[in-house]
Amino acid sequence: MPEQIPSTQPGYRPWLGLLIAVAIILLDQWTKHIAVTELAFRSPYRVTAWFDWMLTYNTGAAFSFLADAGGWQRWFLAAVAAAVSGFIVVWLFRLAPADRGLVVPLGLILGGGVGNLIDRVSLGYVVDFISWHYRDWYWPAFNVADSAISVGAAAWLWVALTDRSVAEVISSDETAQRE
Repeated sequence: MPEQIPSTQPGYRPWLGLLIAVAIILLDQWTKHIAVTELAFRSPYRVTAWFDWMLTYNTGAAFSFLADAGGWQRWFLAAVAAAVSGFIVVWLFRLAPADRGLVVPLGLILGGGVGNLIDRVSLGYVVDFISWHYRDWYWPAFNVADSAISVGAAAWLWVALTDRSVAEVISSDETAQRE
């Protein structure tokens, strides 16, 4: 991670990232509540030929990694999620003004991570309910938090690979105007 300093510009705070995180957490927990109360476990409710609502519980990580590990993974994965979430909050507060493009991706990742962390700590597993498939091939079930993490990670990668800092853009524009 590049050296980051707190912004001294008036009005700049990481509140947008934190607001996005809170919105994702609320949406994730609300949709999981609906799934748990309205869907039967492992009984698909067909929406389209390739999309079902299907309640499942994941005791592991992404793609059920460590799901059969015997129980220790609950607290290990919770500790990892809590540490990463804390790191992201600190990162949001330390973002340089030129790195504001990272606020939304970090907010999405933070919200998704905390949404799944709530499940893992309170239930011992993560509630998944979105199921995509093609004929007999099924993508692992997922939830709103997983989607936010995936979109946030893709956006973070996009920003990291394509975004020029604001200072670079301003200096190149000023140079072009002088010529």
